[in-house]
Amino acid sequence: MTNSSISRHHSVLGLIVLLLSLYGSNVWADIKPAKKPQSKHCVALGNWVVPGIGQTTQQEVISRVTKASVVLLGETHINADHHRWQLQTLVALHAVRPNMVIGFEMFPRQVQTVLDQWVAGKLTEKEFLRAVEWDQVWNTDANLYLPLFHFARMNHIPMRALNIETHLRRQVAEKGLYGIPVEEREGLTLPAEPSQAYLDYLLPIYKQHDRKDKQKGETDQSDPDFRRFISGQQLWDRAMAQILQQALMESTKSEKPLVVGIMGAGHVLHGYGVTHQLHDLGVKNVAALLPWDSDKSCHHLIKGVADAVFGVLPHVSESIRPQFQRLGIRFEMGRGGAVVLQVEKNSIAEAAKLQDSDVILEMAGLAIKNTDDVVAIVKRQAPGTWMPLKIKRDDQELQIIAKFPQLRQ
Repeated sequence: MTNSSISRHHSVLGLIVLLLSLYGSNVWADIKPAKKPQSKHCVALGNWVVPGIGQTTQQEVISRVTKASVVLLGETHINADHHRWQLQTLVALHAVRPNMVIGFEMFPRQVQTVLDQWVAGKLTEKEFLRAVEWDQVWNTDANLYLPLFHFARMNHIPMRALNIETHLRRQVAEKGLYGIPVEEREGLTLPAEPSQAYLDYLLPIYKQHDRKDKQKGETDQSDPDFRRFISGQQLWDRAMAQILQQALMESTKSEKPLVVGIMGAGHVLHGYGVTHQLHDLGVKNVAALLPWDSDKSCHHLIKGVADAVFGVLPHVSESIRPQFQRLGIRFEMGRGGAVVLQVEKNSIAEAAKLQDSDVILEMAGLAIKNTDDVVAIVKRQAPGTWMPLKIKRDDQELQIIAKFPQLRQ
């Protein structure tokens, strides 16, 4: 499998994580819908809705999901309102089940010791973010997540790193799980096979995004590239499910903790991802809650899409400002520069017409040799200035301009 194919598969995954929504079950079958609010939106701002049933109350939602073993709280990573909703929900869950563990997709397993030190109060914010290599690993404004991290520390709630290293996902996509030596698998076990419904859902999205297969129009569920992509997604889901299951089983207290997972919505969709893997690991009582952007189509609000959804604003709030400018890409090093895995919507990168699978060779005239170079150069870029980018696209070198806008007061 070529680096180009790997990058394409990662970018498809990133797109799906941003586009997909939620999961649900039948635990709400006996609920009595509350009076429908006067709103043009299917989920009014600040209201809970059980898909397929109707509006409900926060008291009803919390009462039901705190009976679960694991609760998944999804998100779109750059939406500030999603993270505010997560914090509000964590507070409500903690009031009922104070014996809690919180797992975060944002951290690879190798930094678990750092998370323990943070919760123990041994690190400052700056030390913590540096130790977990936040800018290199997650590369999303830390201000969006810090309230969640502080909530865990203030209440002595253990934090768990759910993710695996990017290079392991890449190796599995190339060689398969059994092609990786046992000692290099980070404890991963073979994922449960995907459901047919999952394959049926992902294939049209994959075909639409994969430019090569879109031109040929030949991709089906037996296509090797599609199957490798699915395997990579399953591995990611399995990794997070295993840590959540371990957190549940390893507790020394007589009462098992409420284990909460903070992750992208795509991993929670219809129970296809993490929930499916948790069930395979023997954790059957799983609940999923998700934010529902007020401009999101009601067509997607169907029974089973989530246990319950909460109405939020669709855009990143202006009240939480990044401490520095952001280009708006996810990337990894390879092929002689920074390989673009995903271009964020409404970002500087999108406006510059940067594309998935582009390789950034130079920024502001400086060669890109490691992830720190990208982060440092973007941080130094002054608002209202232009930054030239030298990129490689389909074996052709191009020059494009990233325009950094003035920061509004």
